[in-house]
Amino acid sequence: MLERTILHCDLNAFYASVEALKRPELKKVPMAVCGNPKNRHGIILAKNELAKKCGILTAETVFSARRKCPDLVLVPPNHDDYEKYSKLVNQIYLRYTDRVEPFGIDESWLDVTGSLSLFGSGKDIADSIREDVKSEIGLTVSVGVSFNKVFAKLGSDLKKPDATTVISRDKYRDIVWPLPVKSLIYVGKAASQTLARMGILTIGDLAAADKRLVAMKLGKHGEMICTYARGEDDSEVRVFEDDPDLKTVGNGMTFSRDLVDINDIKAGVTELADTVAMRLRKNGLMCTTVQVQIRDPHFKTISRQRALKNPTQYAREITEAAMQLIRNSWKVGAPIRSIAITGANLIPEDYATEQLDLFDTSIYMRRERTRKIASAIDSIRDKYGKESISFGSKLGKDIFASHETDAENDKTE
Repeated sequence: MLERTILHCDLNAFYASVEALKRPELKKVPMAVCGNPKNRHGIILAKNELAKKCGILTAETVFSARRKCPDLVLVPPNHDDYEKYSKLVNQIYLRYTDRVEPFGIDESWLDVTGSLSLFGSGKDIADSIREDVKSEIGLTVSVGVSFNKVFAKLGSDLKKPDATTVISRDKYRDIVWPLPVKSLIYVGKAASQTLARMGILTIGDLAAADKRLVAMKLGKHGEMICTYARGEDDSEVRVFEDDPDLKTVGNGMTFSRDLVDINDIKAGVTELADTVAMRLRKNGLMCTTVQVQIRDPHFKTISRQRALKNPTQYAREITEAAMQLIRNSWKVGAPIRSIAITGANLIPEDYATEQLDLFDTSIYMRRERTRKIASAIDSIRDKYGKESISFGSKLGKDIFASHETDAENDKTE
């Protein structure tokens, strides 16, 4: 069987680099992209190399970053620009293979196995891609080259910026196994601490560990990372045109002030549910479960979920389910810093409609009226923008930051 050649391309300091393309003077100063501190989104999202040399870390607070670097220049995020440049870069990747699988906005896997006879070795292709992206767009990219997706990603992390790292089958033990176990994809802080208590400190330790013992501590996740450490990942790179099946559709918001009043809470939940419902309809899906995550000012977080009597893709029904969860699980008057609403256990809307029609025609008729209203709202927003029409509960509320959403947390895994 032909050995696969997989690339993982990671755009360097992507947000900061895009901002520097628009404002070249930012290349000469320590600079970071961050949320608006006045709206309590005061964390570092990305930084340039000069800021990195000052010790600035992604996800640290703006307050902490400015203590390290008083001259740090802060720039607000421009997500439309980042989407634009991400698409441009992926179009370059598609010159070399149709198997391009984005992993977030600034990373993609490429399977170039079928392209080697046209463009040379995996390293040759990686170097060509780096040059194309740099000369045509002005961004730099680090590329890992390996025989599976996991080691390709690890390779792109090893040398930055603007570098190619090859991790071949005959060399991976020497390169990969001495690295800290937290270097492996999907091994987070909690998992690495659990592994450390088992005496597993490096990827090599994990590869040599008894998979059953690791699974006793970490469940199926433990089995998976053991497989990854041993170089046995065989997951495929998706064809670019393939839309990965969404597993959840959700959205979260940090409010401009803590919420204690039930009307303010409902206004925030309604806004989130509206966005979730709109995305469900856009993807032709309905959710059968609603999940709510609530965080207080001290970052204590709870998560609750409930199954729905009928599948939905409509804001009012998602709002009602979410509010019931909040009333049942959150102490009245306790302040809320942020809320996330997620639709889970998704099914195609056509299937849901058939089931409703089969069992209860009155439900179907009510749902059909709701569908027509939602369709009209979607049409207006498509033409005039999301803010052209909204729920009345939002009017006059001061809880919404100028950049309302923390994340659009639709998930495929």
